[in-house]
Amino acid sequence: MLTVALPKGELLKNSIRLLQSVGLDFSAFLDSGTRQLQIFDTKGLAKALLVRAQDVPVYVEYGQAQLGVVGYDVLREKQPQVAHLVDLQFGYCRMSVAVKASSSYRSPLDLPPHGRVASKYVNCAREYFHSLDLPVEIVPLYGSVELGPITGMSEAIVDLVSTGRTMRENGLIEIATLYESTARLIAHPLSYRMNTGNVSDVIAKLREAVLVEV
Repeated sequence: MLTVALPKGELLKNSIRLLQSVGLDFSAFLDSGTRQLQIFDTKGLAKALLVRAQDVPVYVEYGQAQLGVVGYDVLREKQPQVAHLVDLQFGYCRMSVAVKASSSYRSPLDLPPHGRVASKYVNCAREYFHSLDLPVEIVPLYGSVELGPITGMSEAIVDLVSTGRTMRENGLIEIATLYESTARLIAHPLSYRMNTGNVSDVIAKLREAVLVEV
């Protein structure tokens, strides 16, 4: 049976809507009263796992799910061994460097050598500043990273930005974009090659559904 790993949070509703368009209904996850983490679609053809976004590629990489929906930001940070299949064209956001608006920094290269950059995307941040040949200390934070510059703990942050409202309301401005991110369809490589659970047919239908919506 085909198993799909779905992300909790912002991408869930659009993920379920897209799967419904190809005949897989996991809308029970949208019921505010449910606490289920695994459900079958209404036709009994497939099941879905509801997991944290960061865990989607883990379930796919280890073969517990043949397909998954996850943001490109997670794939860039985690670098999992999965097949990247389709840009699903929803969940747009960008990975940005931000600083206090009142600071003198208007480019990442304005930051002081060996300054501090707070981020939950530690690998992406480290890779980016390494590409600039600017040595910085990456401070791992997993809550409100905006507090880094506000409290003076860091000169800058690297974080995911959607509307930018949270940053503006906390007196921060973006000074660079690392990359843009959208939701992606991923697959377990071996399942993809062997067409486990008729996964190729589902992938083809999803590709077609995305093209129709664009």
